Amino acid sequence: MSMDVEPAAGSLGAFVSGVDLTKELSDGEVAELVAALDRHLVVFLPDQPMTLDDLERLTDQLGGRDATPYVRPLDDRPYVIRVIKEADDQLNFANAWHTDLSYLPEPPAYTLLHAWDVPSAGGDTVWSNQQLAFETLSGGLQDTLLSLRATHSAGMAYGTGGFLDAVKDLTSMTIEPSPDAYATQLHPVVTSHPNSARPALYVNSVYTTGFEGWSPAESHTLLGHLHRHSINENFTCRLRWSPHLLAIWDNRATQHNALNDYSGVRREMYRTSVHGAPPVAYQPASQRTRSTRPSSHTASGDS
Repeated sequence: MSMDVEPAAGSLGAFVSGVDLTKELSDGEVAELVAALDRHLVVFLPDQPMTLDDLERLTDQLGGRDATPYVRPLDDRPYVIRVIKEADDQLNFANAWHTDLSYLPEPPAYTLLHAWDVPSAGGDTVWSNQQLAFETLSGGLQDTLLSLRATHSAGMAYGTGGFLDAVKDLTSMTIEPSPDAYATQLHPVVTSHPNSARPALYVNSVYTTGFEGWSPAESHTLLGHLHRHSINENFTCRLRWSPHLLAIWDNRATQHNALNDYSGVRREMYRTSVHGAPPVAYQPASQRTRSTRPSSHTASGDS
């Protein structure tokens, strides 16, 4: 093992050293990095003076670049967005608990965020472990959620007349609101991780709008409970950024929130997303066993 992986918190997160991201990773190094992500869900790699070419190359090695709708990318790099808060901006980007792009049919597997200019204090990002969020629910509520699908939409954030459209003069981010953002997508409420098969709660307060077949009032009550539970501080890890630090997180099992506590200070980062697959509903082992077990007539040997 060439990488050194040191846990950053009890619930999720790890610092990774012993790798140079300014060079192409070997297949073994990519496998080690993915294994660290599977175990810790978000990894932090300090002191990585990467160029945008390096960032895109690593994104490709982790599964391929994906576009971010409704945010204008760099002119010459359609898969890279500049995450910027100038000193006189009032709002920053992603200052709410969410899972990136859950409104897409195939949400990104990972997000990469590389720090260029950061405050000496403030501007931290916090992540929450959604596998723990599901595992710590009562058995009765787990059983209920396993049968549900939820509606996701970018409309509240990115729709024409939505939140970001209304506050566009308070930020230097180049947002492109669209009526297309009001489109909806159904995903399982409890998903199975493609590598570890662990279940995760897959709803968030920014993009999840309701449960399939439920009234808005019914959905609002349960979603409110799940949102509060999913960001319990016992499930979280908080990062203080430093220049040239790269964070990579698994969108299939985490939520995150970029704190806006650095008024009058500049912050600049560059972000890419790794192409993902449609979320798959989690099926408990007992159900998988029942679905493949021979019928009682065949098992008894009757003939």
